[in-house]
Amino acid sequence: MKKFIYSFLSLILAISTSTFAQKPQQDTTKRYIKTPTGFFMVLRQGDDVLAQLENFALKENIPSASYSGMGFVNAKFGFFNFKTKEYEPKEFEGVELASMSGSIAWQNGKPSLHTHGTVTGKDFKAYGGHLLSAIVGTGSVEISITVHQQKLERVKEKPLGANVLNLGN
Repeated sequence: MKKFIYSFLSLILAISTSTFAQKPQQDTTKRYIKTPTGFFMVLRQGDDVLAQLENFALKENIPSASYSGMGFVNAKFGFFNFKTKEYEPKEFEGVELASMSGSIAWQNGKPSLHTHGTVTGKDFKAYGGHLLSAIVGTGSVEISITVHQQKLERVKEKPLGANVLNLGN
C-alpha cells in the first residue's frame, strides 16, 4: 500500500509540475529601428550576428545593403584557401569586435552576407578576416545598416570558386 501511495503522489507531483511549469518567455526585445539612412541594430548576449542580419534582410525585404558594427563576440574567422576552395577556420572566444563591415546581397532567393571583421583580446593583439560566425558575448553588438535601392545578386565565379557580387554587367 505504501508503494502505491508513493507512486500515486509521484505521479500527481509530476503532473502538477508540468501543468504549472512556466513556459519559456518569447524574447520580444526590439533588435533594430529605422533611421534616415537605413537601420540601426543592437544585438544582445547569445544573439547570432549573421543570422540576425539574414532574418532582418528577409523581414524588411532589403534589396542590398552595407553594414558596419562593433561590440563583444565569440567569433570564427576563415581564410579562403584557393586550392581547396574552402575556408580554413580559427575561433576566438570572449573578444572585442573592434570593427565589422559587410554587405547584404541575394543568392538563390536567400540573403547572402559577405562579412569581414577585426577582433582584439585583452592583450590588444588584433586578428581578423572573413567572419564565418559571431555570437554576441558579454555586452552587445551595434550595427549600422545602409540600404541600397538596387537588388544585388552574388554569383559563384569559376574558376575562382568564390561568390562574387554581381553589379549587373
